[in-house]
Amino acid sequence: MNAHSFTFGEHRLTALPSGALWWADRQLLCVSDLHLGKSDRIARRSGVMLPPYETQETLAKLSHDIAVTDPKTVLCLGDSFDDLMAADSLSDADDTTLTSLQAGRQWLWLEGNHDPGPLALGGTHLSIHQDGGLTFRHIASDTQLEISGHYHPKYAIPGAGNARPCFLTDAKRLILPAYGAYTGGLRATDPVLTRLFSGSVIAILTGHRAICVPVKPSAHPARPNRLRGSRP
Repeated sequence: MNAHSFTFGEHRLTALPSGALWWADRQLLCVSDLHLGKSDRIARRSGVMLPPYETQETLAKLSHDIAVTDPKTVLCLGDSFDDLMAADSLSDADDTTLTSLQAGRQWLWLEGNHDPGPLALGGTHLSIHQDGGLTFRHIASDTQLEISGHYHPKYAIPGAGNARPCFLTDAKRLILPAYGAYTGGLRATDPVLTRLFSGSVIAILTGHRAICVPVKPSAHPARPNRLRGSRP
């Protein structure tokens, strides 16, 4: 799978190249910030028309990860839809795809700041999920051994090209990249993110292969946050 496995707390977790997190001992697949229906939300609010394919692309990626891992549980870590109306704008084909992915497995929707969970769809709706000493929630807090999303982190290896969505982790916190096709990103060296971590921070870059690298402090002042799709 070209994935990267690492220890978090007492557990062995695997960062997949797609941006999903696999917990083999629990047979749990975790994804964050799908932002399904983003093009629909942009069209409704601004009149700007984008190609309406991001939901299909995101669901296709999720379908692949589910086929590879065959999870018993899928945990969506918040902001699964870009706003409340986006869940109602799913095409019949996308709705059928999502329903088929849910069949035969536990599906957990965690509340995000964009949506409280798509209440009309199947699954269980939670504010947080706790298991094995790990706490899953949408936005990071001060909890030990916490897994969250929200910030859409990205990182570029100095001198090695463009920034890529990434996992960020230290000894007590793990932040997942945005899984959705139309999501933007916040640089891992932005103070909004660096203040959440203590000590050494590792980035696991997504792409064809998950690459683990230490995060080096930025040599330039942070630019204003222009993160799209992750309004606090």
